[in-house]
Amino acid sequence: MRIFMCLLKNTNPKIEYYSRFSPSPLSIKQFLDFGRENACEKTSYMFLRKELPVRLANTMREVNLLPDNLLSQPSIRLVQKWYMQSFVELLDYENKKPEDPHVLNEFLELLIEIRNRHNDVVPTMAQGVIEYKEKFGFDPFSSSNIQYFLDRFYTNRISFRMLINQHTLLFGNDTNPAHPKHIGSIDPTCSVAEVVSDAYDTAKMLCEKYYMAAPALKIEEFNTKAPKKPIQVVYVPSHLFHMLFELFKNSMRATVELHENSKEGLPPVKAKVTLGNEDLSIKISDRGGGVPLRKIDRLFNYMYSTAPTPSFEPGAVPLAGFGYGLPISRLYARYFQGDLKLYSMEGVGTDAVIYLKALSSESFERLPVFNKSAWRHYKTSPEADDWSNPSKEPRDATPTNVKRNEYK
Repeated sequence: MRIFMCLLKNTNPKIEYYSRFSPSPLSIKQFLDFGRENACEKTSYMFLRKELPVRLANTMREVNLLPDNLLSQPSIRLVQKWYMQSFVELLDYENKKPEDPHVLNEFLELLIEIRNRHNDVVPTMAQGVIEYKEKFGFDPFSSSNIQYFLDRFYTNRISFRMLINQHTLLFGNDTNPAHPKHIGSIDPTCSVAEVVSDAYDTAKMLCEKYYMAAPALKIEEFNTKAPKKPIQVVYVPSHLFHMLFELFKNSMRATVELHENSKEGLPPVKAKVTLGNEDLSIKISDRGGGVPLRKIDRLFNYMYSTAPTPSFEPGAVPLAGFGYGLPISRLYARYFQGDLKLYSMEGVGTDAVIYLKALSSESFERLPVFNKSAWRHYKTSPEADDWSNPSKEPRDATPTNVKRNEYK
């Protein structure tokens, strides 16, 4: 830990320097055009050797605004150590010229090493928050700040991995022979129905493993741009799969648990894919009983889950059952200017809708920026609610009690 604190002290000026720069958001079209037409490793190196430290520094400055009791948790310290190590290693290339082929090879190897180091950031950060919650509990102010931070922290991580994956896939030996037409991690002709089917099949295997049954899938497509043709989009299939897999998991679990003893069998889960001029929308509908309105927002809160809490295993880091699936899926949707929304009817079922941009030129990265506005969010105390809150017990409005209350 002493080494970490010494490293932190020596590197702080550089973190502060790079955090003064705002990240440079790219569109899917820019990623695609660079990979297709003028994929130059030197150009990519020159961009990443500054952009990656900028994105790291922005999030590292923000981490330090979290409550001290949270920062002192071992898992959070471990994540900070990973980020610090990656930042320091990237600084080694601050002034190295791209003309030297050894520099380009070493940089590519470093990016793979950094990506592997950060593989467990999400569950490790989750464990740190759990440790904090168990020791200190959550007050509304710190809970709001942690929710705000984690949304931004995980979005930053998604963007960081996107940049690294594009570079390593274009210029390394990571190319997937099963997808020769992919430009890095982007599929220029991503078949949405195919990704829906793949995510369903994977979730179905999981559902059948736990419940020995799974609902069927019905897919419909509505292509308003080219009627009767399959819907394709320029997108990152792995991101779309992640979102759909999470939604299918939730829908299947709710459906099986509600209808497992029904004589009529399990109602199917329905997927409707539509393409308009601006949006590509995917709706996953189930008849799993739905969720009360007051609980909808909670489903996007970290640490909230309707699943049984998984047991801790020595050396294991928790994720499943701790409520990270939906909030992180929404971050994937929002990363390229889309969104993920839930519409539920208690007693019937839930519709989950993924919204994506139809045009790759409009699909820009949505990136967190460390600035005064972000700083104020952590420092400003919440204001008193200016709307009435219902009391726990209904007010007794009988004439006798009204008179009695007037003289209290």
